[in-house]
Amino acid sequence: MGVTVRIPAPLRRVTNDLDRVEVDAENLADMVDAMEEQFPGIKERLIDETGGLRHFVNIYVNGEDVQFLQGLDTEIKASDEVSIVPAVAGG
Repeated sequence: MGVTVRIPAPLRRVTNDLDRVEVDAENLADMVDAMEEQFPGIKERLIDETGGLRHFVNIYVNGEDVQFLQGLDTEIKASDEVSIVPAVAGG
């Protein structure tokens, strides 16, 4: 059993309309790489040219924003739930 990753609606066209996927990974960077193997093109939507998270993407592990953890180095385990949430802006 892998880590459950919740996929937001804007990314579901890359995941064949799946709203959740399961991947085996030890940290978020590995998770993104594993997702890229299953769903080519998803990595470029999450990771910028410098290897960091894109500014408009938020990732949460068990409800905790990874910006306040270890970013892409945040460790994950099979019982964790990872949520990818597009940033919302407005005015």
